[in-house]
Amino acid sequence: MDYILPLIVGFLAAFIGLLAPSMLNMTAARTSIEKGKAAGIQFAAGAASVVFIQAFIAVTFAKYLVAHPEVITQLKTAAIFVLLALSVFFFMQARKKFKAEGKQKKGSSYLTGLGMSSLNMLAIPFYLAMATLAESKGWMEIVQPYSTIYVVGAVLGAFSLFATYASFAEVIAKRAAFIAKNINYILSALFIILAISTAIQVFG
Repeated sequence: MDYILPLIVGFLAAFIGLLAPSMLNMTAARTSIEKGKAAGIQFAAGAASVVFIQAFIAVTFAKYLVAHPEVITQLKTAAIFVLLALSVFFFMQARKKFKAEGKQKKGSSYLTGLGMSSLNMLAIPFYLAMATLAESKGWMEIVQPYSTIYVVGAVLGAFSLFATYASFAEVIAKRAAFIAKNINYILSALFIILAISTAIQVFG
């Protein structure tokens, strides 16, 4: 049970934390719509792969990050500019004419997932906060091997959530044409909201 609980904590932290529409799960849906379900799953795998590094850094340097909150602030500040840039990018993509059929876009969806997930500057503070909360509740200790088990749980939770969005995208494409057609606008607006909320946290 000592080993299972950190796995469950990591899984739920990632799955529930990413449940709301965000740049990663919405892009997983967008990839599935534009390139097919298999590409969406590949994107999910790429994005989840980076979660391993992010969560590992969070638990490995937990004591340092807690003692140096300015590092967290710097990550959040960088995230503001990244989110604004992504908002502009997807707005420009939305201006292009949507095509339900046609040639699929080239490029590795797995690498795209890796790249976009790497831009998520808020992931490390999030996994740090969840691990610290779990330790305070007595659910796990931030020591080996529990830290690694927590990280594995986070990866599994993230992949499950991204894969769910990628799979659900088929329903979006078939039954919700408006969302399929305007998903880039949705992503653009989402990034602006995330940038504003992050700026309030940093400068508020």
